[in-house]
Amino acid sequence: MARIELKTEKQIGWMREAGLVVAEIHKALREAAVPGVTLLELDAVSAHVIESHGAKSNFLGYGGFPATVCISVNDTVVHGIPDETQLKAGDLVSFDCGAYIVREGREWHGDAAFTMIVGGDDAGSDRARRLNSVTEESMWAALAAVATGKRISDIGGAVERVVEKRRDGNWEAGIIEEYTGHGIGTAMHQEPEVLNYRARGIWPKIKPGMVLAVEPMLTDGDIETFVEDDEWTVRTTDGSLASHWEHTIARTKNGVWVLTAPDGGAAGLAPYGITPQP
Repeated sequence: MARIELKTEKQIGWMREAGLVVAEIHKALREAAVPGVTLLELDAVSAHVIESHGAKSNFLGYGGFPATVCISVNDTVVHGIPDETQLKAGDLVSFDCGAYIVREGREWHGDAAFTMIVGGDDAGSDRARRLNSVTEESMWAALAAVATGKRISDIGGAVERVVEKRRDGNWEAGIIEEYTGHGIGTAMHQEPEVLNYRARGIWPKIKPGMVLAVEPMLTDGDIETFVEDDEWTVRTTDGSLASHWEHTIARTKNGVWVLTAPDGGAAGLAPYGITPQP
């Protein structure tokens, strides 16, 4: 395994700056994602926020990706490319957003995603509401595991426990296994890989200075996926809905700090008895 980049307190502070830009992108997109808006118009919203904060997009041009935000609608899991598609009331849409700033000659990255129902929860189906709720809960449980766990594998175990707990009759959310969380810092994707399910073996210890992008992706059906001809868009094979939630979190010497949450993760971590420690 490649070396895991551990950050100083000063460097985590710079990543917090980038994380707050991502939080502002989320805020702007939540307000703009209304019935009738196109995905390209939403990408322009993301680009404006990034530029207005003096940051740069870490998505645009990454591996040839043509936009500043991944927008994934209904059965698209991740990496949806913004186009002229108009959102409709009841659509389940995920926004995966990123930005970086430059400090002392190096890039410092932020990365976070959220999923929402266009028109509000009441506009969506029971399936969409249930899936999105389970996915968000699993993310916060996984973030809490960064504070309480000993090894990276504890994070995926936390996701799986939530999925099992939220089983409803014959229904259980499916955990996408092909796409995972990751380390983040001077590059958007770094070691270690962060799985969203239990895994045996000896995994890296969670240490102060680690910064991780934790991002469960769940479906309300089968977990099999395929990639469209554009070589980016990942969709569920059976057409089932997908939800994606993500935050960038730092493990500090005092605890954890959710760098892409405006409140540092206070509200989301409170049910787990955890108070963020900047």
